[in-house]
Amino acid sequence: MKELKLLFMGTPAFALPSLELIRESRHRLAGIVTRPDRPRGRGRRLSVSPVKEWALKNGVALSQPAGLKDPSFWEWLEGLAPDLVITVAYGKILPPALLDYPPLGCINLHASLLPAYRGAAPIHRAVMAGEESTGVTVIKMNPQMDAGDIILQEAVPIRIDDTTGTLHDRLASLGARLLLQAVDQLASGEAVFKPQDHAAATLAPPLTPEEERLDWRRSAWELYNQIRGLNPRPGAFTFFRGRRLKIWRAAPPAPEKGPGEGRPGELLAVSPESFTVAAGDGALTVLEVQPEGKKAISAGDFCRGYRVAPGERFDSRE
Repeated sequence: MKELKLLFMGTPAFALPSLELIRESRHRLAGIVTRPDRPRGRGRRLSVSPVKEWALKNGVALSQPAGLKDPSFWEWLEGLAPDLVITVAYGKILPPALLDYPPLGCINLHASLLPAYRGAAPIHRAVMAGEESTGVTVIKMNPQMDAGDIILQEAVPIRIDDTTGTLHDRLASLGARLLLQAVDQLASGEAVFKPQDHAAATLAPPLTPEEERLDWRRSAWELYNQIRGLNPRPGAFTFFRGRRLKIWRAAPPAPEKGPGEGRPGELLAVSPESFTVAAGDGALTVLEVQPEGKKAISAGDFCRGYRVAPGERFDSRE
């Protein structure tokens, strides 16, 4: 197996396990590309990506082009002359000229079992949909989004108490191992490419602000999946006494289905650790909340501190 010169393109923390394994491998990490620094927070201070932090800490050549067609980026790229380009959650579609540039092409690690959940939010979407399994896929990239031939793929179960955060970490670790295996197969000429079934493709577009809002007319299971799918960010919310209330954790609903007592959104019961709210189908027991402008607290502490009583309403709208 020959040593490959690699260019890595990524932005969020999901990419870090892959970078660590590549650094420890027989291959050479020649450079890293990540998105430009972005203003965040109330002060709009520039925030660097986790991948940039990793590159600076490990002394790897770094580029943050505003666009992948910029002449200065291409001059930098040609100086590296990579054999293979790897992308892991980079955040932008690669232009055809870049896809065709390295001798071995470009490969991508995607956090789903393609062709399912193509797009920017595959982990969120799988959890919110109540899927029982998902996985990771390494593809050879083409100009279409997440539509290239599959090199390797592996499934993992989604646990009933998984959040997007817990599933994200497992998939990042599994994906890193699968990605390095694919790089080794390309280096040895043993990689096999399997076309995707495009007719079976589903999409995972970015989340919208409206999807963060809980609609208590939905079933308890749908609400439960929405809450864990939006944890640890951006968080699901409702309104209570006219103020926004984020709900971070809930208990898996009882298996019984059908309308329960109370109208959707009505507080049915309060306990020392939780409170229970009527849904359109069943009821949801809430375990952790965050009042507007406050820190997250247990649902029991919230009820005690705000003197919450059965019969009050949680509303989908202000």
